[in-house]
Order: sequence, then structure tokens, then C-alpha cells
Amino acid sequence: LPNLSAKMSSEKKSIEEVLAGAELAPAQCLWTTEASGSVQLRMDELCPEQPITVHQMFTNSVQKYGKLTALASKRGNKWEKVTFSEYYHLSRMAAKGFLKLGLEQFHSVAILGFNSAEWFIAAVGTVFAGGIMAGIYTTNSPDACLYVAKDSRANVIVVENQKQLDKILQDKLPHLKAIVQYSGSLKEKLPNFYSWEEFMGLGLEVSDQELDEVISSQKANQCCALIYTSGTTGSPKGVMLSHDNITWTAHHASRAGDMQPAEIRQESLVSYLPLSHIAAQIYDLWTGIQWGEQVSFAQPDALKGSLVDTLREVTPTAHMGVPRVWEKIMEKIKEGISRCGYMKRKLVTWAMSVSLEANQRLTKDEEKSFLFTLADSLVLQKLHAELGISNCVKFFSGAAPIGNETLQFFLGLNIWLYEAYGMSESSGPHFMSGPKAYRFSSCGKVVPGCRYKLVNVDADGIGEVCFWGRNVFMGFLNLEDKTKEALDEDGWLRSGDLGKVDEDGFLYITGRIKELIITAGGENVAPLSIEDAVKQELPIISNAMLIGDKRKFLSMLLTLKCTINPETTEPTDILSLGAVEFCQRHGSQSTKVSDIIGGKDKIVYQSIEEGIARVNSKATSNAQRIQKWTIIGKDFSIVGGELGPTMKLRRPVVLQMYHSEIESFYRE
Repeated sequence: LPNLSAKMSSEKKSIEEVLAGAELAPAQCLWTTEASGSVQLRMDELCPEQPITVHQMFTNSVQKYGKLTALASKRGNKWEKVTFSEYYHLSRMAAKGFLKLGLEQFHSVAILGFNSAEWFIAAVGTVFAGGIMAGIYTTNSPDACLYVAKDSRANVIVVENQKQLDKILQDKLPHLKAIVQYSGSLKEKLPNFYSWEEFMGLGLEVSDQELDEVISSQKANQCCALIYTSGTTGSPKGVMLSHDNITWTAHHASRAGDMQPAEIRQESLVSYLPLSHIAAQIYDLWTGIQWGEQVSFAQPDALKGSLVDTLREVTPTAHMGVPRVWEKIMEKIKEGISRCGYMKRKLVTWAMSVSLEANQRLTKDEEKSFLFTLADSLVLQKLHAELGISNCVKFFSGAAPIGNETLQFFLGLNIWLYEAYGMSESSGPHFMSGPKAYRFSSCGKVVPGCRYKLVNVDADGIGEVCFWGRNVFMGFLNLEDKTKEALDEDGWLRSGDLGKVDEDGFLYITGRIKELIITAGGENVAPLSIEDAVKQELPIISNAMLIGDKRKFLSMLLTLKCTINPETTEPTDILSLGAVEFCQRHGSQSTKVSDIIGGKDKIVYQSIEEGIARVNSKATSNAQRIQKWTIIGKDFSIVGGELGPTMKLRRPVVLQMYHSEIESFYRE
């Protein structure tokens, strides 16, 4: 094979040449736990691209997309737009402002607020100024906010408003030099406390030359961003991402999802998911710069109901949601359908069944039947317009596993939900679905340029998914033991997730190793598929959590679907419209959660018992059957603490909170 070895040696040489040409900081290792550390890059023939910094990525984009709209914010009734040239200039002004406030190299600027142009400009400005940007969830408690600020050695904290500011003022922070507030008026003028306008004015005192020197000293294998894991177990860990992690991933993962560069077609999206989470940060902020996308900011009450209004105004070309968001949209649509008159309801149900059948039978680009075309033009396109997604060609779901019921419901609306799979430690997506890579309930294929392997594979072909690529993180800040746990001896990232891959390379996640239930009898049970089956069988159920680790049998905590208080986002006692309909179908008059719980509503309890019996009848063994269950008086929520900031179930927290209910299952 002389040709092959010659080809490989020329490829090897070209990577060595690229590395020689790239100005990287000296590094001896693939990982580091120091903010000022540098790492070797996982460059090979699959991903030989020149490593670049965030600043280089931005200047490349300004040259191509300078005159295009980058950011759109609604103030009052008017959309204010910022071009890429202006965005770059504003980011430089912010960087100068941070330098003026004394931001030290590899110290952080922590940003605490809802998505906005200021959030983006502060993030990019921090990186330009040689700092490390660290987002903080707006739902965090004061203690959790202060933990991130201390851990990341924040010199400056950027807050949205008084509510977030109050969290920061609760304790002295050792490295803090200034606070900037970007929305609402300042209640009182504290020392080292600036409005956004004042802050942006500070930069006038710093020369371009001073900033350019800071920028030119940056290397692609150094840290520029911290993503704090949501800390479902223990304290949050700071995931250190390098310039190369961000610029490489923004370029390659987005193309795997078929996001278009603006020279082909400018993508438009609405930013509303928390930017402190890797999914929204890589999708909204960094990919937006990479491909010249137009990002419009939703209102802070987006998830309380205003998101659809923004979507109708913006009509984006791509939209991303976490599974709970897609579930909420599904529930809203179902409520809308049930309020329709008889004929219209029949028409919508018919159209959705035609669409579901067509989409399950065919691939996306195959010729659809006349019936489908009729259903689409009569009903589905109108529904899309009402939701503000008539221009939308790509719909993504990520951050947590999505249930089959939700996937099928949206196929019925002729919406294919493309699942992405990855973690903060892989800079977001490592596997992507898209128009060219879709299988029902799969997370798609590995991102081109990345690698994967399955380890400890069982008889069913299921093993732990491990990652390799330019997107793999630098390490956890100041946590050497945790970093060594996350990476194997060769530097592969362990995901902690169990999955299998089909013959065409599509990945299916079957569960998390940590969530695996091992019963007292030694049987391994993955909770996800059983919980999903219960929710599919019983449309009144909002959350289902399986219990049974080290126990003699399986039990389950259930919550009922209810309305949400729009002000506090807390679940109320009033059943959702769909839940009330479920009750009526079974002959019950209940309209509140409190009408049902504690065995008060025998009819609903009997219906749930029958639904669980149907799920049990499909169980592979007796150990996989749910023996006992109870209904909790209040649905799970972010405010209640049972769900994390991206609405992911925090199992360890639920186990603690409902300890007495769980123990009552197992008393002899």
C-alpha cells in the first residue's frame, strides 16, 4: 500500500505544517485545570483546520457579513438592529471598558441576565480583553451566583437588573472590581457601579493600540469561556473552553445541522434559552458570528408565554428548544385543538394523522402523496403560521432526551425535530441530526471531524459513549481529580451516557450510567424508557420518576399536568385543559390537582392503575415492572428545585425532597 502510506505521511506533514503555522501557546498535555493554562489540540487528518481565536473568527465574519444585520432587539414597539460591523465595534468598546475597569488576563467577567445584545457584546468584549466569560443562570440562588463569581475570580459582573444585582450584593467577592447593569435604571449610585451607557463610555480612555496588543497575545489553545455545569450532583464544575473549542465547533457542528453561511442564505433565529448553558451559547452566540446569522432576542418572559409572539414577528429560519419547551408547545397546541368546533377539530386530527403516516413512511425528500399535500395546505401551513414558524426549515432539540410522543406529535405537524447530543465538556454537539442525517428517536451521526467509541459494550451492543475531537474541553477549572475522572488515559472524554449505534452510524441514547437503577436483586433498569412509556400511556401525567436503586422492587413518583402561574412560573393547583379532558373522558369531574391526590378521585386513580398495568404488560421481566406509585401534590419546576435551568430532571434532589413518600413504598 505505498500510495496510502504516502498519502498518510503527506497528511501528517500537512497537520505538522498547520501546527507550525499556528501560533499556539506551548503545551505538554491535552488537559489543564488552570485558567491561564494551555492545551495540546486534538488535531489529526479528520480535523486539520487552522486553529483560530474568537477575534480572528469575528474579523473574518466582518469582512464577509459586515453590512448584514447581526442582532435585533425590541424596545417598545420598535426593533433596533445592529450590523456585524457595529457589533464588532461595540464589542471592542466593551473590551476597552473592561480593561479600564481593571480586568486581568484569565480572570472572568460573570454575566447574569436574560439574553440580550448587551449579553452578547459583554461576552465577546470579555474575550477580546483577554478575560474569560462566565454566564450565570438567572434562576440561580444568591449562593449559586456567588459560587460562580468566586470560583472564576470575577473582576467584573454584568447584571441585567436590580433583581439580579441584589443576589450579588449579598456577600463580599475577593476579586470583584466593578458591577455593570444593562437594563432598568440604577436604584442607587454605589461606588464602582455603572450603567451600560457609562460602562461603554469608559472605553474612550483606552487606545486601540492597547487593545490590539492584548488581542494579538491571545492563543487558540488558551481558555476564553467557562460553562458551569448545572450541578445536579454537588457543586457546579467550571468547564474550561478554549478559543479553538469554540471557533472549531461553531464552524463544524452547525454545518452538520445544515446551518447555512449568510452568503448562501442568512439564517434567522430567536435567542431565548439560557446563554449560560452550552446549547444556546454555541447555537445563538458563537455560530451566529461564524456564519453571519441574524439573532433576534425574545422578551424575558418568553417561557411564560411571549415566545410565540416573538416567533410570529421574526419568522426565524431555524429554531432550537429543549425537550420541555417542545412538550409545552405540544400541550398548548393540543389545548387549542380541543377548543375548536367539531368540524375543525376533525379536520386538524385528520391532517395530523396523514402527516404522521407520510413522515414515518418516507424520508424527508421523498415524494409525498396528494392527501398529504392537501392536509399540508389546508391545515398544517396555517398552524405553522400561527406559531410563527412558516419560514422555519430546521427545528432542533437538545440538552436532554426527548420523548417519542413529542417526536411523533411534531411529525404529525410536518415538523421534524433534529436531535443534537453532546455535553458542556464537548462544547455542545458531538452528534447531530439534520436534513441529511435523520432517524426517528436517534441523535443523528457524529459531527464530521469528531470521533466516538463505545466502551464496556454489553450483549445488546450498548456501551458508554466516549468522545474525541477539537470540541473536547480543556479541563475543569481547579479540579484535577474531576478532570482525570472525565478523561480516560488516552484523553477520550467519557460521557457517562449509555448508547448504541446502528449499522449506518446513527446513535441512540438508552440512558445515563448514574441514573441506571440496580435493584436489590441485581437487575439493571434504565428508567428513561419506562418513564416515557407511562407518560405516553397516560396524557394526564406531567412528570414520572422511577425509583428502585438497591430496592426490592420498582416504584414511581407521578405529577399531574397543571397550569402555571405566569408571574412566578410556579405550578398551580388547577389542572391543564388536557388533564381535565382526560378526567372527563374517564367520567371524573375533577378540575384541580387537590381534587385527585391522596386517593380522593377513585376514577382517576383507577385509570392511572390501568395505564401502569398496560406499561407493565410490556416489561421484559418482573423486575422491570412498577409495583407501587403515588401522585405528588405539586408538579416539578425550576422554582421548586426538581428541574435544572434547562428543565432537566434533577433526580438526586427529587430523591431527597420526597424521601418520606419514597420510604412509605418500602415499609413492610
